[in-house]
Amino acid sequence: MGGIFGKSVSSRHCLPESKLEAEMVEAIRRKASKGSAIKSFNSIILKFPKIDESLRNCKTIFDQFDEDSNGMIDPEELKHCFHKLEISCPEEEISDLFEACDIRENMGMKFNEFIVLLCLVYLLKEPAALQAKSGMGLPNLEATFETLVEAFVLLDKNKDGYVSKNEMVDAINETTAGERSSGHIAMRRFEEMDWDKNGMVSFKEFLFACIRWVGIDDAEEEDNDTK
Repeated sequence: MGGIFGKSVSSRHCLPESKLEAEMVEAIRRKASKGSAIKSFNSIILKFPKIDESLRNCKTIFDQFDEDSNGMIDPEELKHCFHKLEISCPEEEISDLFEACDIRENMGMKFNEFIVLLCLVYLLKEPAALQAKSGMGLPNLEATFETLVEAFVLLDKNKDGYVSKNEMVDAINETTAGERSSGHIAMRRFEEMDWDKNGMVSFKEFLFACIRWVGIDDAEEEDNDTK
């Protein structure tokens, strides 16, 4: 997993491990400079039902491009997906996106990984993502991805493109002021996000955690296992 999310580094000095990650950090910083419409962690939680519903609609896209119906999208199928959705992206970038989101490193992208990839495309290539959204008839997808981006921006208090433990604690404390359990809640949520245990959470790690929190990850795994 370290090869995907980056090597262990100091929580105070988290540097991008790849060109793709550097582009994500820069895109998040641009978003952060405009501020976030989301004002508290609790407001993120309240949006979970709508996020869940909207992301599940991506299953239509996933099934369309899972050409061999094996419950996964392979690199060639992903290229077909980008071509069909008219997303302009060099093959090298498509490969980088696939590698970044194929967290099982089995050359097969499952539904939750595919959602993360689509959100990264939205972040990095908004005009193309908007065109894809319209073509696939998913009018709420853009708003959902924007909500996820703004949620991360809310947590990233110092606008460095990552979320630290202290930033997560601050966000939870703002929502649960005075509750003795708030620190434990913050640490549990942070540990669920910090997959590589380096003390900093990237936008990609945050996306995987959010998808799991709204319930898609486990549900889709069960569905795929029964195929």
